Amino acid sequence: MNTLRLACLLFASCKALMPAISHADEPILDNSATRLPRPAPTRADEPLAPMLSLQRAGEYLDGAAMAWMRDRQCASCHTSYPFVMARPLLGDRRAPAFVWMRQYLERRVAGWDQNGPGTGLPSEDDEAVSEVVATAATLAFDDGQATGKLHPLTRQALDRMWTLQRDDGSWNWNKHELPPQELDEYFGVVFAALGVSVAPGDYARAPSAQAGLARLKGYLQRNPPPNLHHKLWLLWASLRLEGLLTKAERAQTIAAVLALQRPDGGWNLPSLADWDRLDGTPNVKAADSDGYATGLVLYVLKQAGHTADEAPIARGLLWLQTHQRLSGRWFTRSPNADRAHYITNAGTAYAVMALAAYGITSE
Repeated sequence: MNTLRLACLLFASCKALMPAISHADEPILDNSATRLPRPAPTRADEPLAPMLSLQRAGEYLDGAAMAWMRDRQCASCHTSYPFVMARPLLGDRRAPAFVWMRQYLERRVAGWDQNGPGTGLPSEDDEAVSEVVATAATLAFDDGQATGKLHPLTRQALDRMWTLQRDDGSWNWNKHELPPQELDEYFGVVFAALGVSVAPGDYARAPSAQAGLARLKGYLQRNPPPNLHHKLWLLWASLRLEGLLTKAERAQTIAAVLALQRPDGGWNLPSLADWDRLDGTPNVKAADSDGYATGLVLYVLKQAGHTADEAPIARGLLWLQTHQRLSGRWFTRSPNADRAHYITNAGTAYAVMALAAYGITSE
């Protein structure tokens, strides 16, 4: 895929997610949150920070999320949704960028049905469907962390998600040849499963969820994860949602992940799947450790009951504490092309989530 085609795909992706409700009801882009400084371009050779700073991590996440919104005015799987999941874990749910992004997602949900069921959805193409699934799952995750109560708009988003589900249990997820999140429909299904699993208020037992959840479980039973990255997400969802993995399958997944830990204590994204880059070359499985894989692995292992005093976990946490960059981010090389490395935004979010889960602070 050449640069022009990738640019067209990104433009089409965001165009599909442009606000469907009136400008009067949309969050105003010209405010203090969206005027936050844009982070410097992501570089593999950016110097390491002399010490861990979660404040700098928050500043980076804020700037990256708001820069994406200024430029595209849409939410994205590599920046916006991980931002909403991670930012409150730094201890400030009142951070302007987070407040703005949560409000944006809520108003998107309100707009889907403002003139009748489904009338405000942009369309039923893959980008619009992906927006509904990702928004529902992310809001559910945040509700679970914040209040333990399902916000009415989150419930509305989850219920709307089921109306777009296919008979086989999947969704028309975006497939732009951009792993790990925009390559196959399996990721959309496992993202939805995660959202239902963490949704508070026992949503998984709600009558409105039963038929769709049965189809979702049927899809996952018929279709094994295509790679370890997706299986790690399945493990995450299975910890609170019955019928996705057996105890033995969870143990097998954990063992497979631990076996990929690198000598420096971290993990890398290419080792979790066989993904070719856009130019057709393979990703290097022996690549340097990165924030995405290390953060995601450690966070999921914590949810699975692992503790900081276990040797592999301690080594991984030490890697996170010693590999933050000066900008506040944790670098992750894009598995697609060496241009913007947007996956670094998700990697930084997962690093923050992991550190918070194990109680690591920068004081």
